[in-house]
Amino acid sequence: MKDRPVSQPALTEADRLAALAAARILDTPPEPRFDDIVALVSSLCEVPIALVSLVDAHRQWFKAKVGVDACETPIATSVCALAIRQDGLFQIEDLAADPRTRDFALVTDAPHIRFYAGFPIVGLHGQPLGSLCAIDVAPRAGGLNARQALALEALARQVAREIDLGMLPGAPGGDSRSIGTWDWDIQADRVTADPPFADLYGVDRAVAREGAPIAEFMAHIHPADLPATGEAIEQALRTGGPFHAEYRLVRPDGRSRWVAAQGQVLLSPDGVPLRFPGVSFDIDARKTSELRLAALVELNDRLRESGEAADLAYAAAEILGRTLGVSRAGYGTIDPVAETIVVERDWNAPGIQTLAGTLEFRDYGSYIDNLKRGETVAVSDAYADPRTRDTADALKAISAQSFINMPLTEQGGFVALLYLNHEAARPWPAEELAFVRDVAERTRDAVERRRAEQELADLNASLEEQVEARTQELMTAEEHLRQAQKMEAVGQLTGGLAHDFNNLLTGISGAIEMMQIRVTQGRFGELDRYVGAAQGAARRAAALTHRLLAFSRRQTLDPKPVAVDRLISGIEELVRRTVGPAIHVEVVGTPGLWPALVDANQLENAILNLCINARDAMPDGGRITIETANKWLDQRAARERDLEPGQYLSLCVTDTGTGMTPQVQARAFDPFYTTKPLGQGTGLGLSMIYGFARQSGGQVRIYSELETGTTVCIYLPRHHGDAVPDEPLTAQSDIEGEGASADARTVLIVDDEPTVRMLVVEVLEELGHTPLEAGDGAAALRILQSGARIDLLITDVGLPGQMNGRQVADAALALSPELRVLFITGYAENAVIGSRQLDPNMALLTKPFAMDALASRVREMLA
Repeated sequence: MKDRPVSQPALTEADRLAALAAARILDTPPEPRFDDIVALVSSLCEVPIALVSLVDAHRQWFKAKVGVDACETPIATSVCALAIRQDGLFQIEDLAADPRTRDFALVTDAPHIRFYAGFPIVGLHGQPLGSLCAIDVAPRAGGLNARQALALEALARQVAREIDLGMLPGAPGGDSRSIGTWDWDIQADRVTADPPFADLYGVDRAVAREGAPIAEFMAHIHPADLPATGEAIEQALRTGGPFHAEYRLVRPDGRSRWVAAQGQVLLSPDGVPLRFPGVSFDIDARKTSELRLAALVELNDRLRESGEAADLAYAAAEILGRTLGVSRAGYGTIDPVAETIVVERDWNAPGIQTLAGTLEFRDYGSYIDNLKRGETVAVSDAYADPRTRDTADALKAISAQSFINMPLTEQGGFVALLYLNHEAARPWPAEELAFVRDVAERTRDAVERRRAEQELADLNASLEEQVEARTQELMTAEEHLRQAQKMEAVGQLTGGLAHDFNNLLTGISGAIEMMQIRVTQGRFGELDRYVGAAQGAARRAAALTHRLLAFSRRQTLDPKPVAVDRLISGIEELVRRTVGPAIHVEVVGTPGLWPALVDANQLENAILNLCINARDAMPDGGRITIETANKWLDQRAARERDLEPGQYLSLCVTDTGTGMTPQVQARAFDPFYTTKPLGQGTGLGLSMIYGFARQSGGQVRIYSELETGTTVCIYLPRHHGDAVPDEPLTAQSDIEGEGASADARTVLIVDDEPTVRMLVVEVLEELGHTPLEAGDGAAALRILQSGARIDLLITDVGLPGQMNGRQVADAALALSPELRVLFITGYAENAVIGSRQLDPNMALLTKPFAMDALASRVREMLA
C-alpha cells in the first residue's frame, strides 16, 4: 500500500505528545488484553515479532510484545515513528534495502529485522499514539496478504479502544485520570486553560478561561518542588524540546497533591519561543503509593541495620517525616502517670527547631486520656479541636497546627509517635493514618527487639566472668587429662619398645658372649650358629626401627612414579603363598590406573602386611580381594578422608573375616596395639601403613562390620606423568675375593659413628678402593677442597655441626658435578631426602644394612 498523509486536523507534535501523556498508558505494567492482541498478530501474520509500540518524544515503548526482550528503543531507530505518519497500513518489504531504515541499529544489529508492517493506533482525540506492528527477520516480497492486512487494521483499532477505555474514571491503573490542558502564549505571558486544569490547580475557572500570567499558576506548586519544575520549564524554553515534570500542588485546604505535566515549546524560525501547549493530570494516588512503598522498603532496610534503639526510632521518624512532608516527627515514651512524653531525638524539617526532650502534655492539650485508652489522637485543627483549643497558641509556636499521636503498648507504658505538621490545618485521611500506624508498628517491633538484644547482651556480659572462670577450670582439668593420656600413650609406646628391644638385645649380646666362650674353648665349629642368631636379632631390631619411623612418618623414603597395578601383579604370587591355600586371593585392577609417586618397597610391604592381617582374621579360610581404582574426591569426600580435594588412586584390601568392633577400629593405628594372641603380633603393622600413607601425601581408612569382614583402603595422590619401568634384579656378590681391583677408585666416607666408618672402610678396601674418612661435614669439606680426586661420596644424612649430609653432597657436587653420592641413614627428615626423587647420580641405603648390600650398591654406582 502506498504511503498517504494523515487526513486529520493539522495538529502539532506537542498535541500528539500531550494526547499520549493524557492516555496514561506509558510505563504501565503488562496487561492480558494487550498481550492477547500481539499474540494474535504474530499468529495471523506469521511473524516472530509483534508489538504494541507507543511513540514518545525520545523513545518507542512497548506496551505488549512477542519475540523481543527489550521494553523500549531510542526513537532514532524506530520504524513505528514512520508508521504513525501514515493514514493506514505502512509496510517496508526489506528494511536493509530501504534508505530510510537500512542504517537503523535494529536492522544492522540484533535482532536484525528485515520486514515491517504497522498500522497506526489513533487515540480518542484523533492523534496517532503509536503502531501495532508485525515484524520479520527475513524480507517479505509483497508484504502482508489482504486477509492479514485487514486483521492488523482491525486489531489496531481494538488497541485504541482499549487505551480509550483505560482513560475513563475508575479504570485500571490506580488514578482517576483527571486531565487538564493549557496553552501558554510566551510572548504575552498569558496562560489559558480548561476547567479541569483550573480545578486541578485551584485557580478560578474564569481566570483560567480568560488567561493569566504563568506566575498565577506557579504559585500553587509546592515550595520544595518549585526549583526543579522551574528548571525543567527553562530547559524546554532554551531548546524548544519536550517538557515533562512531576510535582506537588498545594490545595486551598492545605493538602498537597501530585500532578504530572507534559508539553512542547514551539519556536519561531529564528528560534524564539512562541507557544507552550501541554497537558496536566492527577497522579496523586499512584505517586503516593510509590513513595509510601519506597519508604517502607527503606524503613525495613534501616531497621535491620545495627545501632541503638534510639537510632532506629530516629530513622523511622526521618523516613515518616520526609514521606508525608511534615515539620517534625519523633518517637518517644509516654509516662501515663506524670502525663509526659520523652522524645530522645526527633526529626525536623529544614528551618524547624528541635523539640527533643520531655514534653508536658498539659502544655499542649488534654488528649492524654485518649492515649491511655489506647486510642489514636489525630488533631486536624488545634484551634477547632476541644482537646487542644486552649493550648493552640502553644502548639502553633512549635509549628504545629495538626498532628497525630499513635499509642503503642510496651511493658505497661506507651510508646508514642509524635507527628507535627507545619502546614495549614487540614484533616488526616484514613490512608495516612494507616501508613503512620504501619511505620509505628514496624518501629516498635524493631525497637523492642533491639532492646531485648541489648538486655541479652548485658546479661551475657554479666555472666562472662563466671563463664570465663568456669572455662578456665575446665581447660585446666582438660590439660591435666590430656597430659595424663599423653603419658599413658608414651608409657605404652616405651613399654612396648623396651620389651621388644630387650628381647632382641638379649639375643645379640648373648650370641656374642657365647662366641667369645667358644673361641676361648677352641670350639670354632659352633660359631656359625651364634653368628646367625645375632644377625637374625639385629635384622628384627632394624625392622622394628623401620616400623616405628613409618608410624611417626619419619622413615626415609625413595619415592618414584610407580604403576601400582604392575607392582601388585609382581607380588601376587608371594601373597598367595603367604596366606596359604585355604584363602582365595582375587585381584581386581583398573584399566588406565593412574601412577603414584611412592616408595615401591614400602608399598609392597604395606600390601603384604594387609594381606597377612586379613589371613589372620579368617582362621577357617575365606577370600581376600585386592582392588584398585581412580578416585576424584570433591570437597565433601576429601573432607571425610582428611585429604585435599583432587585426584587419587585407591588400593583396597578386603577380607571376609571376623571384622572389628568400633572400639577396635578407633585404636587400630595405635602403635603396639594388637588383638592377636601374645607372641603373634607386634601391633606395629597398621601403624606403619598409616605413617607411610600420610608421609606419601595420602590416607588410610578402615571399613569393618562384625562377622562380615574388613576393608582397608590406602588413598595415594595421583602422579601426573608416566611410571618408571621396573628395574631388573641384580644378584648380590660376596665381598670376599675382590682383591685389588684394576678399576680402583677413591671414596670419601662421612659419618659421626666410628664403628660405621670402620666397617665401611673395610668393605671398600676388600673391593680394592681407596677410602678417606671424615667425622662431620666441616672435615669432609676440607678434604673436598684439598684438590683430592673423589669418585664416590658416602655420607650419613644426620651429621653433627652446621652441615647435614645433603648440604655436604651439594657442596661436593658444586666442586665436582660428576661425583656420585650414596646416602646412608637410619633417620632423615623428609625435607632432606624423602620429599623428592633423588638425582640420577644419587642413591640411598637405609641403616642398618648388610655389608654385602653396601658392596653391591658401591659396585653399581662405580660401574
